[in-house]
Amino acid sequence: MELPVCISKQDRFSAPLPPGEWPVTSSFDVKEQVRQATDIVELVGQYLQLRRQGRNYVALCPWHDDSRPSLQVNPERQSFKCWVCDLGGDVFSFLMQIEGVEFREALEMLADRANIPLRSPQPRRGSGGEEPVDKRALYAAMAWAEGLYHDCLLRSPAAEPARRYLHQRQITPESLDRFHLGFAPPEWSWLQSRASKSPFSLKTLETVGLIARSAAGKLYDRFRGRVLFSIRDTQGRPVAFGGRILPEMGAENAAKYVNSPETALFTKSNHLYALDVARNALRRANTALVMEGYTDCIIAHQQGFEDAVAVLGTALGENHVRLLKRFADRIVLVLDGDEAGQRRANEVLELFVAAQADLRILTLPGGTDPCDFLLEHGAAAFADLLEREAVDALEHAFRAHTRGIDLARDVHAASEALERLVSIIARGPRLKDDTPAEARFREQKVLQRLAATFRVPEEDVRRRLTELRRGRGRRVASAPSHGSLREETPGPAPIPPWERALVELLVAHPELVGRAAGAVVAEQLASEPCRRIYETSCRLMATGVVPDFDRLMLEFDRAETKNLLVELDEGGRAKNTADADPGLLLKEIIRTKQRYEAQQRSPAAIAALRDGALDERQQEALLQQFVEQARSRQDRTEPTDG
Repeated sequence: MELPVCISKQDRFSAPLPPGEWPVTSSFDVKEQVRQATDIVELVGQYLQLRRQGRNYVALCPWHDDSRPSLQVNPERQSFKCWVCDLGGDVFSFLMQIEGVEFREALEMLADRANIPLRSPQPRRGSGGEEPVDKRALYAAMAWAEGLYHDCLLRSPAAEPARRYLHQRQITPESLDRFHLGFAPPEWSWLQSRASKSPFSLKTLETVGLIARSAAGKLYDRFRGRVLFSIRDTQGRPVAFGGRILPEMGAENAAKYVNSPETALFTKSNHLYALDVARNALRRANTALVMEGYTDCIIAHQQGFEDAVAVLGTALGENHVRLLKRFADRIVLVLDGDEAGQRRANEVLELFVAAQADLRILTLPGGTDPCDFLLEHGAAAFADLLEREAVDALEHAFRAHTRGIDLARDVHAASEALERLVSIIARGPRLKDDTPAEARFREQKVLQRLAATFRVPEEDVRRRLTELRRGRGRRVASAPSHGSLREETPGPAPIPPWERALVELLVAHPELVGRAAGAVVAEQLASEPCRRIYETSCRLMATGVVPDFDRLMLEFDRAETKNLLVELDEGGRAKNTADADPGLLLKEIIRTKQRYEAQQRSPAAIAALRDGALDERQQEALLQQFVEQARSRQDRTEPTDG
């Protein structure tokens, strides 16, 4: 991916104020400063692979099954738009969509990214009346703890066994720093004692899972006598830890690994170890190597496989796949040998079908794990295995379910294996009229391979798949899938054409807002989003502020409104011609509005005239109105084809 060299827009501003000071005077000024300091091409490029197309950039849209780049990024307008799934907006709404956050959090994330200080709001108090519970405080507490644990590993005499263990595992000093490894001494209150001299109370540390509470209500450090692997989010912020017990420091029945509990910052199914370190390599290689252990992942990076990440004590799941598909098209799950491969056959095939992913499986020989294989055989041998032995999830499932079966002679066992495989495929999404052609072709190839492998007619396999899906549909009718929920959710009400034309014209020519305000009252707009944009434009113009596209984008926080503004601006630019008089266009739109309103009133007026509900004077006035409307239609020159 080739991105333009961008001069930081922060250069436009004076030197930043000291931390804690409010750099600007209003909410609008905050958004304006953050927006100007954020280049949307650089921001989107952190999540998606962009390529230049003319003056814009394009990428595969992460919000629908995109086979051709349909997400457009406009660096001039600092906006993005996918016309297929109707999502668009600015830097704020992109982050809201891609990270699943609200506007305030998107603003804070972008402000942090641009090193723009924001005045923290008054902290909300916890149940004890003392504790800030906003996420910024939680992130800060995790970063503080990560720093303490890391410094302890590097410098404390108590961490000598941990340093010796990591040296034996051949983890380099560079990796200690790069992956923010740490050590928790074998004490019950080591972290708690240091919290008294920090800005963080024990309640905060408990909220993020650093300390725990016993059945008797006593607080204790969750991690004791363990090497700590820092788990970070895609923004590089520590959100959890994985702790590996040192043999000489734990009881015989102590768990080998202890992970942070799920908190407001951390969910195992939504995070992957080392993704913050690997994200750029994932884009370059267009491949993600998924390991099952922290050490496996670190050693892979040391051996040059910088596209490696690791799951967090759980199986690779659909959320993980969705997360990885932001960065790479191909996912290779590296398993620790034949037994693990057999155990994971069903779940990886379900992922292959449900996530529509290029998911491949590499089963290492001899039951070895990636760390041991890399240290014993080297990077070249591992790369050769990836090239020769990584098979797609369907082939992996075939091998796992047919191992030891004579498909030609053992009819019963072969039939059972086929039934199991078809049952797994039936759990995937059902094809519909609007299903992309790529997904249809994918399912067709899967069924063809099943039929060929088991030597049965493809029609029989397809018929059994249909039967299983119908049965599944009856069983889960009360719990529709995510896809069906989305389809049944009513979309926004259609915008009357004259309203869209009006607001579109005003976005393109904000100097006409004053003239429009004299002829159109906001309450006359039936579309609520258009009415909000129109009202805001009139209010700004009345105070001497030009309501152009950039200003309007900052006035609204809702992603839906930002998306509509991008549509309106795009439509206005497409229709803008050098010889078109915007003033005349406005007059025609107003006349169209009047005709539209008259048409809306006509049925009721005709009914009143027919039923004799009007007196003689009212009847005469109404008939005269109909005559004038007819003359107006005759006087207009209607456009004709050709």
